[in-house]
Amino acid sequence: MIYTCYGLTFVSDLALPELLAAAASAARSEPDVQIRLGQVPTEGLTDGRQRGPFLWVSPRALWLRVPRIARFLVSDGNLITIAPEPGVDEDSIRVFLLGSALGALLFQRGLLVLHGNAIRIGEQCMVCVGASGAGKSTLAAGFLRRGYEILGDDVIAVDADCRALPGFPRIKLWQDTAQRLHIDTAQLRRIRPALAKFNYPLASPVIGVPLPIRWVYILGSHPLPDTRCEPIHGLERFTPLRNNTYRVRFLEGMALKREHLQLCGKLAGRIHLTRITRPERGFELDALVDRILADLAAHP
Repeated sequence: MIYTCYGLTFVSDLALPELLAAAASAARSEPDVQIRLGQVPTEGLTDGRQRGPFLWVSPRALWLRVPRIARFLVSDGNLITIAPEPGVDEDSIRVFLLGSALGALLFQRGLLVLHGNAIRIGEQCMVCVGASGAGKSTLAAGFLRRGYEILGDDVIAVDADCRALPGFPRIKLWQDTAQRLHIDTAQLRRIRPALAKFNYPLASPVIGVPLPIRWVYILGSHPLPDTRCEPIHGLERFTPLRNNTYRVRFLEGMALKREHLQLCGKLAGRIHLTRITRPERGFELDALVDRILADLAAHP
């Protein structure tokens, strides 16, 4: 099975319905990435360093074990090998394959990987980052409802020219968020069987070209009733990008920290960076979208 994502061609032993099927011509060329079902060491990497109870890292590989799901070996930026646990469902494997394992592979390919979503604004794009539960996917759904194109959700890959690469043609929504947006989840696929979180496919595929990142918003919440926008200037711009890097601890031991710091610094010098803090409860999604659009217009 052949797919495309982040400008790469994937050949996978595992079905990946979250990705776009590649054109038939791609079958005649060498894939950028292979995803195989196969043997993965049971106890980490002999030439690596242990960075957690289920994580080993070396300059060329990352070993990850997800208990009761699978072991993953990510190698050289072009190969992911999966050893599933007996009886595990494929949806659960895909959650970690298209999250942690793919994030590690993108690091190995020299990309900056941010935890957030990317939205097309004209011929540029806006990236929204923040901690889990901050409302990033909800915000992306709000922009989607206004007719904006989603370039990527959850795992955002940024190249050396500070462009966001087109990612998955879907966003992930919790049940309560879908209800709030009047989205019927009856026909949507759960990302895992026992989880009330759904893959919401985009009506049109993500665009196929990278877009320069002009704006980055760090989304958070507070107990106050108002929404606040606070521009971040000078040397303070670097740390938020590092802190919102996807699975930043993966970089330890992969000999990629210098490149990562350089990419963070380069991106920090090109963007309008703003911390936007919305009410924890009762915030209006349309009002938040309006607030961000006004700030975008003020900083073209």
